[in-house]
Amino acid sequence: MPRLTSDFRSRKGGERICVLTAYDVSFARLLDRAGVDIVLVGDSLGQTMLGYSSTLPVTMDEMVMLSSAVNRGVERAMVIADMPFLSYQASVSDAIRNAGRLLKEAGVQGVKLEGGERVVPTVKVLTDAGIPVMGHLGMTPQSVHQFGGPRVQARNAAAATQLIEDARSLEQAGAFAIVLEVIPWQVAKRVTESVTIPTIGIGAGPYCDGQVLVIHDLLGLGNPLRARFCPSYADLNSVATEAIQRWQSDVASGVFPNLEQSYGMDNSELEKLSADPEDAC
Repeated sequence: MPRLTSDFRSRKGGERICVLTAYDVSFARLLDRAGVDIVLVGDSLGQTMLGYSSTLPVTMDEMVMLSSAVNRGVERAMVIADMPFLSYQASVSDAIRNAGRLLKEAGVQGVKLEGGERVVPTVKVLTDAGIPVMGHLGMTPQSVHQFGGPRVQARNAAAATQLIEDARSLEQAGAFAIVLEVIPWQVAKRVTESVTIPTIGIGAGPYCDGQVLVIHDLLGLGNPLRARFCPSYADLNSVATEAIQRWQSDVASGVFPNLEQSYGMDNSELEKLSADPEDAC
């Protein structure tokens, strides 16, 4: 049975919460079996899976399709899906309809949306409708053009104070957790201490209640947009490249495929097949 929002509220200040992204059923199964707490279907799929230069072109149909695949691969983790750009900004009715699609059609257990005070009314309406909401403050990728690029946010006292107020407002509106992205660790620490719901950091230092990473960054799968604060715990890009090159070499030399591999037969069965193919069948 998937986790509930109350499971994470109870871990505030205690056991750290582990969140990773997934965009297909294979990675979803892998993360779920590994014990990840929350599987996030991030709109980062625009870059990692669809080849877009940012998250902005991602559509609701794309989010629903890939979130459905992820949900089918998860048994115990909570699945949260990002609300893509312009799926909730224009009106509260848009937000309810699109968040509803992610729960009804994709089967996720909650949604994540970006912003502070301006999205508080939307968060309130969604949570009142029974839709769990995760907030997202700091460097919000859907506002990348407004920021002038992926830059550290809340770098002065006024901006830090506003971010803390935004976090409190999101909590009061019903958000069950807040992602803090690319802000100074001192600010992230103050935010974490200022709210009673968990904070999930990415490029926000060690004092959050949990951490989130893009799975392609963690596994070293060659994400060209990987930020310096995203460590690689493996180098699967090199492993996969080497395996593909070995296979190409075996094909070129005739080593692959051999008959035993192709047909799953021992030598005596292969000899029989060679002598009388119809009899072997």
